[in-house]
Amino acid sequence: QLQLVESGGGLVQTGGSLRLSCAASGRTFSSYDMGWYRQVPGKEREVGAAIGSTGGITYYADSVRGRFTISRDNAKNTVYLQMNHLPPEYTALYYCNAHEVVTLPDGIPYEYDYWGQGTQLTVSS
Repeated sequence: QLQLVESGGGLVQTGGSLRLSCAASGRTFSSYDMGWYRQVPGKEREVGAAIGSTGGITYYADSVRGRFTISRDNAKNTVYLQMNHLPPEYTALYYCNAHEVVTLPDGIPYEYDYWGQGTQLTVSS
């Protein structure tokens, strides 16, 4: 079982910056693609950014591209999300996600997802 613990959330003014961290333990961190999702009350959780297991591939949702930078340090078992120029609408609970696809001897791929408990970001106007 992979455990994920987010940190770094808090209150920031509009236009400010913040860096979230997600520390992983329990399994081989470098085996997982990692992502940062966010959720506001009454809405579905949505992906903000993702990064491949080696860090060579990144993805950003259109809504955050140019403001978010995702990175990882496999030696420290940690993924980061640098957030800049934050607007109030980015206020949400931010979750760290680990995603793995395992193909068992039956040839069928199985997907596994692990989640942290979330860290709150509040951007004041």
